[in-house]
Amino acid sequence: MTYCVGMVLDKGLVLMSDTRTNSGVDNISVFRKMMSWEGPDRIITVMTAGNLATTQAVISQLEERTKTPGERRNTVFDAPTMFQVATEIGRLLHETIDDRQVANGADGRGRFTASMIVAGQIKGMEPRLFLIYPEGNFIEASWDTPFFQIGETKYGRPILIRAYDRTMSFEDAVKLLLVSFDSTLKANLSVGLPLDLMVIERDKFTATHQRRITHEDTYYQAISQGWGEALKNAFTELPDYTFYSGASSENS
Repeated sequence: MTYCVGMVLDKGLVLMSDTRTNSGVDNISVFRKMMSWEGPDRIITVMTAGNLATTQAVISQLEERTKTPGERRNTVFDAPTMFQVATEIGRLLHETIDDRQVANGADGRGRFTASMIVAGQIKGMEPRLFLIYPEGNFIEASWDTPFFQIGETKYGRPILIRAYDRTMSFEDAVKLLLVSFDSTLKANLSVGLPLDLMVIERDKFTATHQRRITHEDTYYQAISQGWGEALKNAFTELPDYTFYSGASSENS
């Protein structure tokens, strides 16, 4: 399993993914799930969740690895709009899943599923964010749905819903994502550090900020510890519950 989040702000896009892959408790490894491509007129980032072989096959097809090195041309640079980028990636994902399920017969049903978040901007257009389903269809982020999650989403979702603000700074968005990821890490062993972070500022066709966050990262440690303490403090400050109907907590 994995956890990835893509978020739309007025200022641009903020993306974060974990790197844990596992085929059982005794076979855990680190693998990058965030891929990005930059050109003079665009920046495009893809985050993946699901069967690793499936998602890597899709990325390889995007990068045209079947050609000789001198002839390779990443297809994300040919699409004139982000919508068409998402359409192409959705098509490749659907075809790849179908091919593997057919090749493996009944044993392959459901084993090769995957989903993706596609984010980026092409010059002269708005930054855009898409969630691509295994069937190849997709939805786009909007004012009503300003962020997408894939993978193990349930543990980190409540903090995003409560604290997200489209006008927030990039720095606050990173803080929010770290809290969301920390909550997920604490609750599910299939999601793990290090984390990959990318910030894409509007009309800047290169990553504004990009880094890998490890166990030794002092800021992440401060966020994790501070959030835990803040939750405990908030809990103790909530009104007391009483077993006695009509009695205040002071009289119980």
